[in-house]
Amino acid sequence: MVQSRQASVVRAKKSKKKKKPLPKDFKRHNLEKREFPQFSLFEAMRILRAVEVGQPPSVKYEIHINLKTARNGPVIKNSVRLPNPVQSDWQIAVLCPEGSEIAAAAAAAGAVAVGEESLLEDIRQGKINFDRLICHESSEKALNKSGLGRVLGPKGLMPSKRMKTIVSDVVKSIRDSAGAADYRERQGVIRMPIGQLGHSADQLKANLTTLLKKIKSQCANISEESPKEVHEIILSTSHGPGLTLNGKVADASGGVTAEALSSVM
Repeated sequence: MVQSRQASVVRAKKSKKKKKPLPKDFKRHNLEKREFPQFSLFEAMRILRAVEVGQPPSVKYEIHINLKTARNGPVIKNSVRLPNPVQSDWQIAVLCPEGSEIAAAAAAAGAVAVGEESLLEDIRQGKINFDRLICHESSEKALNKSGLGRVLGPKGLMPSKRMKTIVSDVVKSIRDSAGAADYRERQGVIRMPIGQLGHSADQLKANLTTLLKKIKSQCANISEESPKEVHEIILSTSHGPGLTLNGKVADASGGVTAEALSSVM
């Protein structure tokens, strides 16, 4: 009897290559080498305004602040009250005991939704028709018990004492929220709207100065073990490119003036 034989298949063993560990810090451009052009604030505004001609009035200036920071270091987040609000029509909801005096006062102050279990149930069902959520301290336990942090957190709506959105005086918090803007560092970058396209050069400069002052103050208060500092500031618009600012308000040549940026587009 002749036995048939089949060729055996020898599979090559896959070499296990070790993944290179990520650098300790986020990679940043060397700005001193001038790898790309840098612009004064006025020149960047002139270019971006030209790009946005014909676009709807809802267009906004946006700021991207690249930080020199460790990947595993503390994250900067807070809110800032800009001198010239970017969004003045915040829709604010207040988490507080149902039918309480607190709820009545919040509604009278302009809150679009108030309540505790009813509001939490709306959030569970995805009915989030507000831009900011304020929690009265008496409802903090109900908020934590609801487990809705996984829903509210990614949207930047989760109340916290650090962000001053868990409060004892909801009416004061609603009033203070007018003109306030939240920001949060993600992957070493802070991104947020910094002005309306209709803002003048002086208005945009004031907003930018206020934001940078607050962020630099936060960086200075972080421990020396995890240093953090502002590395690069990029200005863009809703449809425009990102332009790196050189730290100057106007060019030395005086080519673009504040008056030229205050006219109707």
